[in-house]
Amino acid sequence: MELRLPPLGAVRAFEAAARHRSFRHAGEELSVSAGAVAHQVKQLENWLGVTLFQRLPRGVVLTPAGEQYAQDLRPLLEGVATASEAARVRGDERVVTVTSVPSLVMRWLLPRLGRLQKALPDIEMRVLASLHPAEFAREGVDVAIRLGTGPYPGLVADVLMEEWFSAVCSPAFLENAPDLRTPADLLHYPLLHDELEPRIPDEVNWAAWLRHFGVRYRGGKRPSFSHTYLTLEAAVNGQGVAIAAEPFIAEDLRTGRLVRLFPERVRGPYRFHLLRLPGAETRPAVAAFCEWIRHEARQALEPYSV
Repeated sequence: MELRLPPLGAVRAFEAAARHRSFRHAGEELSVSAGAVAHQVKQLENWLGVTLFQRLPRGVVLTPAGEQYAQDLRPLLEGVATASEAARVRGDERVVTVTSVPSLVMRWLLPRLGRLQKALPDIEMRVLASLHPAEFAREGVDVAIRLGTGPYPGLVADVLMEEWFSAVCSPAFLENAPDLRTPADLLHYPLLHDELEPRIPDEVNWAAWLRHFGVRYRGGKRPSFSHTYLTLEAAVNGQGVAIAAEPFIAEDLRTGRLVRLFPERVRGPYRFHLLRLPGAETRPAVAAFCEWIRHEARQALEPYSV
């Protein structure tokens, strides 16, 4: 059935005018004159047979019908914008869109993108940092890396990395803490806390980590941060001791910005999974990226390889 649509340019002009409550401000957004916006809104009103704006000596006011039409239009136009962006991204077969939580993007993925460019120079990466579950079709996402236990209905899921938590600090901090020799000694030093992203039950926090070594942690004054990467930056800058899973600290251990205090590590209850829609790897670029990132994960998480 043929769609009976109003003039789409006039719809766009109306939406901007309704949002700004002003023809002039809508014109500034659309790079046209206020008169041009007024003309397009009038064209839409004629097409609908409805008055959308009440014209006043000092501006315009939406009528009740205009208010309702603006509310109805907004999600539809957002959907068109989202679908168009997803189609634009998918239109280039070289582009691979990957999403993960901000700290994994900052601490694990970004330091490896140089190697990716050397290994797969024809791939163009689009990286999204988000705490929310990936909306593959709406966001044009090809691959997501998420922490959890699964299952992930409707998705292809591979275990990418295990969680192994270590206590770390800066070399300078350790040099100034000569009596820091066992996990129990940590109770005398500032312990840095982060709010895991997203916060999940059974997380490995300081209380759980110390309990694994028979040490009771009663809490106390503690700096805390909203993201793991902020906690680790505080540790790098000598503010205290942090615990984090290997993917977040691997690069800093390799470069010496952080050192592992003890050889013992604590295994977390979750795993990092590589997620994608069925059929995603029929695109050669996506298949090549998935193979590359699985190889990177295996190399990075060989026991004590960093």
